Amino acid sequence: MSTAEKKGSGAVLGIVAGLAGAFGIWACMAFVTGLASVDYQVSEMFRSFLVATGNMGEYSTLVDYYTHIKGVEYLMAGAFFVAFPVFYKFIDKDTTQVSAKEKV
Repeated sequence: MSTAEKKGSGAVLGIVAGLAGAFGIWACMAFVTGLASVDYQVSEMFRSFLVATGNMGEYSTLVDYYTHIKGVEYLMAGAFFVAFPVFYKFIDKDTTQVSAKEKV
């Protein structure tokens, strides 16, 4: 690897590290600002997040609640149908090494 290639990859690594650092600082500031808005109560912030994303709410009928649960169940089933074949291929790898010897 030439010196120019090393400098180029170092520059790319520096840019990526800088962007990751900036994103980390932004995420920490967003978290602290969110906590400040609910008087630094982590449980209240978690509850507000669940309500805002639709994961928690008051359901007036059993049909409303069942509809919500059914959607979550479909997401879980889809994740399983994607993850299981990948997991099975990972577990069922052939680890034996076949070598041929020449008879003289």
